[in-house]
Amino acid sequence: MVSTESVTSYLLEVILSHPLMTCALLLFTTAAICWYIRDSYVVSGFSQKYVFITGCDSGFGNLLARQLDQKGFHVIAACLTEKGAAELAAASSLTLKTLLVNVTDSESIRRAVEFVSREVGERGLWGLVNNAGRSIPIGPPEWMQMEDFTKVLDVNLLGVIDVTLQFLPLLKKAPGRVVNVASVLGRLSLTGGGYCLSKWGVEAFSDSLRRDMHQFGIKVSIIEPGFFKTSVTQLDLIEPDLRRLWARLPKDVKDSYGETYFDDYLKAQEFSMNMLCSPDLSKVTNCMEHALTARFPRTRYGAGWDAKLFWIPLSYLPSFVLDFFIDVLLPLPTGTRKI
Repeated sequence: MVSTESVTSYLLEVILSHPLMTCALLLFTTAAICWYIRDSYVVSGFSQKYVFITGCDSGFGNLLARQLDQKGFHVIAACLTEKGAAELAAASSLTLKTLLVNVTDSESIRRAVEFVSREVGERGLWGLVNNAGRSIPIGPPEWMQMEDFTKVLDVNLLGVIDVTLQFLPLLKKAPGRVVNVASVLGRLSLTGGGYCLSKWGVEAFSDSLRRDMHQFGIKVSIIEPGFFKTSVTQLDLIEPDLRRLWARLPKDVKDSYGETYFDDYLKAQEFSMNMLCSPDLSKVTNCMEHALTARFPRTRYGAGWDAKLFWIPLSYLPSFVLDFFIDVLLPLPTGTRKI
């Protein structure tokens, strides 16, 4: 049996015996070391910096708010509910402040800007984290109506744009950082509804914002999480909504899918979520923190093993590969078809 040491020794011998391969190895190693060193530089003065985060009732936003609070940042956490705001305040220091903000309401955002402006003064806003989001309604496109799309787009995309535009004057004062939470589903569409559409839109908006704001010293980063256990992937929220969508479909549409399709679809959803969803939200919030604290933040952060090893690489492959994968993952309609 050949040992690992002998294989490694043989490979090194082969590489080092070829000047071009040796040069390439040295260049790769040097580049990796330089990238690691550059990536590790952090800014100073956390205690003088203010960060505004949306969607802090639970999930990534809640954890990030507490994480940055412990680092000494002045955190202003936007929550949708009084319960979420009270629980976060109880779990944090007195420095952290909470606000009730609805990102689909421009007036609510305007009031938040006024509050933050009084807090930050002339130093401006160091960080804006657009984290608020929703996933449902989500499901096959044929099951959707226009209001189902707008419910998600209003929060995940238009809310991100509205919040960002209203906070830009404060960000330009700092100059600060914008961290937008997209998704691996902003790279590839696995399902219908507004979720994938909204995350593709966040990617595009963030790219254009980054290029335009670069001249003002504002840095923009995109977080692309894989599947994590948050309200976005919560089956006890997704499944009742899928039943609502299925129940209102005309009989001929249901017949075209087949009488077992809906139950098979639910089983596939449950299997995928249980298999892929990670409970470790810090994998995402650590990326957010790096985007806010690194001297040279990255443009994109893939978060989670499935994002880095599966979804992001898959997004670079031809579309037929992804289509084949979806056909394997989800049930196929077995009802009446016109040929």
